[in-house]
Order: sequence, then structure tokens, then C-alpha cells
Amino acid sequence: MYKNLIDGQWLAGPASSANLNPSDTRDCIGQYAQADAAQARAAIAAATAAAPAWGLSTPQQRFELLDAVGHEILARKAELGDLLAREEGKTLAEAIGEVARAGQIFKFFAGEALRPAGELLPSVRPGVGVEITREPVGVVGLITPWNFPLAIPAWKVAPALAHGNAVVLKPADLVPGSAWALADILHRAGLPPGVFNLVMGRGAVVGQALLHDERVNAISFTGSVGTGRQVAQACAARMARCQLEMGGKNPFIVLDDVDLALAVNCAVNSGFFSTGQRCTASSRVIVTEGIHDRFVAAMVERMRGLKVGDARKPGTDIGPVVDARQLEQDLAYIDIGRQEGATLAAGGQALACNEDGAPGHYLQPALFTDTTPGMRINREEIFGPVVSVQRAKSYEDALALANDTPFGLAAGIATSSLKHATHFKRHAQAGMVMVNLPTAGVDYHVPFGGRKGSSLGPREQGRHAAEFYTTVKTGYTLA
Repeated sequence: MYKNLIDGQWLAGPASSANLNPSDTRDCIGQYAQADAAQARAAIAAATAAAPAWGLSTPQQRFELLDAVGHEILARKAELGDLLAREEGKTLAEAIGEVARAGQIFKFFAGEALRPAGELLPSVRPGVGVEITREPVGVVGLITPWNFPLAIPAWKVAPALAHGNAVVLKPADLVPGSAWALADILHRAGLPPGVFNLVMGRGAVVGQALLHDERVNAISFTGSVGTGRQVAQACAARMARCQLEMGGKNPFIVLDDVDLALAVNCAVNSGFFSTGQRCTASSRVIVTEGIHDRFVAAMVERMRGLKVGDARKPGTDIGPVVDARQLEQDLAYIDIGRQEGATLAAGGQALACNEDGAPGHYLQPALFTDTTPGMRINREEIFGPVVSVQRAKSYEDALALANDTPFGLAAGIATSSLKHATHFKRHAQAGMVMVNLPTAGVDYHVPFGGRKGSSLGPREQGRHAAEFYTTVKTGYTLA
């Protein structure tokens, strides 16, 4: 039994849930506590009591603690990566990479604790000085998704603590194991009681308690668009600050002048790796006419060589879908694509078990061709290994198709033209733009976020995280 961490104490919940391995649903990782609203409120009370002292802690104290956390995560990346792959289903190599990123995030924000920004300005009035400083927001509620069960909690928790806030973390119900491991590391690192609290449980219970409690000064949420809208409305109603990272329907343009192998590698990585369960995945590939048929043929050939199987076994390229409900959603969209008239060029079949006979949530990656912009498979986020190809007449046509979406998180282009690459970086309506690279995969020290329906509020990661986790104070002094 893995318990919640509230005010420095490990506490059982009134209920628990089994954490199952999607590669082998007979494998139960453990029973994880499910908090009720009362426990959520207790965690908020603990954070409220701890916030003032932690907000006045020294930069050195925060640096040492966060650096120690990052050091332990990196030292245990093989072990933690195995846990992550086991509970979420991404391949072991991807899982270990995610753990390493989490450790690097904590080390980066350890350094940020020593680099608080400020300004000294002369007033327009003689003899008056102006000091501009940043202070912690107070109590921050963090609601994280299942697709990056360690990296996303890390990139929210680390800046929150580095800038002096107290935290209540509510991880995704599907993948509590990685968040629990992070909480255990933070607890043993010596955080004062109440500064960090882990409250596992259902969003309808724990999430709602965080949203509507006046003591929670800010909410950072990553998840679906529908839930994100509810978070924004709840925060606006009580004037709490809010940061949202939501969906994506990211385009990847392939121009006639590109190296075909490079384009295929980028498209396969962006669309299918991590089982397509990344908000930055490219689920729309837009290909100009001169290379379209060769690109599709090369994609189909490459997909034949992709091995779908147990996430933790060597040689696996694509692990299982995270759970049965997500698999049903993926298959429903594959049926929708067929009904809309798209051609299923490759894949799209569910597999009841892996090559060893273990039952799991397996799906052959799917590639649709002959698609049009209005099709639902080109408009709605599927969040699975399903990619559609659209044919474009020219670069200008491809750019228009790429921007024809209510989302704006990431966008990519494969081209050898400096002119088109430069133009695309300026005119793609997305928060992150990649040239000759997969759209999925970003550095830990630079801002992450999008526009349109993908994001709301300040960026995450890097120095820009201070915009959300701190508030600006202007002080005047008469000499």
C-alpha cells in the first residue's frame, strides 16, 4: 500500500486503487491510496501553514534540497525508468530518458533558486529609489497527466519549490507510482512538513477540492481541453491565477526538396513513439504533391518494421496504450476515419496480447491517407498512434493547412530550403516550431507552451516559469 503524503506524514486514504501494467494487465504494481475531500483539505491546510516560512527560506537552502533531489533521481534513473515504463507503457529507453529529464529539471531549478531576478531603478522623483522584486505566490495546486508521470510533475514541482511556494500535487489517477516515488525522494531530502504534499485520487474529488479552495493561490494544470476549461472557469470565479497546458493537433509539413529518410524518421518519431500519447505528437502530416506518394510508401515500409510489444523488453519500438479506455478511443477514431472516407494505408489493428502471450492494451500504429482538412481525424486530438496524411499543392497551401486548427502547441517542417524554414518559423501559429526535427522532444531549460486552444497563462519550464510561480513587488525608498 502506497500512502498519501500530508504535512510530512504518510497517511492511508479511505479507499485505494490498483496500479496495473498496460503491457501485462495481470501485473499489479501496487495499491495506491485514494484521498477524499477531507484529506485534500488537510493537505491544503498544511501547505497554507508551511508557505510563509518556506517563502522566506534562503536561496542556499532551496538550492541544496532541489539539487539533492535531482542527484537522487539521476542516480536511480534505471530503476525509476523501469517503474515508469511498467505503469505507463512507454518503452524502457523513453522512460529512462524521461527520468533523466526530471533529474535535470530539478538541478536546473536548484540553480534558479540562487538566481532570483530583480531590478533597481531610479525614480522620476529626486532622491527616491525603486526596487522591483519577485515573491512566491503562496500555495500552488498542481494537477498532472498520465502521459509523462515523472517529467511533468517535476517541471511543475521544481520551479514551485525553487521560487518559495508550498505545493499540493494531485497526479493522474492512472499512474500514481512515479509521482509517489518523487514524493518519497522529496520527503527524504528534508523538506519541512507541509511544504510538499502528495494527494492521490480522483480528479472529481481531489481536483475539485483544489480548484475551489480559497487558500490555493494558483493552479497549474496539464490535461484535456474540456477539463482545462473547467479549471480556468473555477480559477476565474475566485480570482486565482491559472496555468493550462492542454491539447494539440500538431502539423508536420514535408516539402518536395527534403531528404526522404529524414522526413520519415521525423514523422515516425513524432507520430508513433510513446504510442502517440504526447501532446506534442504530430498527428497531421502535410505533404506536397511532388513527394507525397514516395513519402507514403516509405512510411508504410518503415511501419512494417516497428515492433509493438512489452514496453520493458529490448527491441520494442512501441509499447501499449495506457489503458482499455484509451484503446477504445483510439479504435473509435480509426473507425471514424474509415467512415469519413479516409484510406487506412497501414496498421490500426488491436492486439489482444504481446508476443509472449501477456494480455495488454496493444495497437498497431495507424496511417491514414486521402484525408481532407474537415475530417474529425484531422480536427480532434486522438492521443494515440494514429497519423493522417494530407496532400498539399505547395508550401503556401501546406502552411495554410497547418494553421487550420483550433490548437497551437507545436509545428514542424522538413525541408532543405532556408527560405521556407525561416518563413515557417515566423508564420506557423504554434508556441514551439521545429525544423528538420520531430515535434515531440524539447529541452528542459527552455519555455514550453503553445497558443490558441493549447495553452493559457505563462509558459512552463526555464526562466519563464518565474512568471507563474512568483508575483512582482515594486518598492519605493526615500534616501
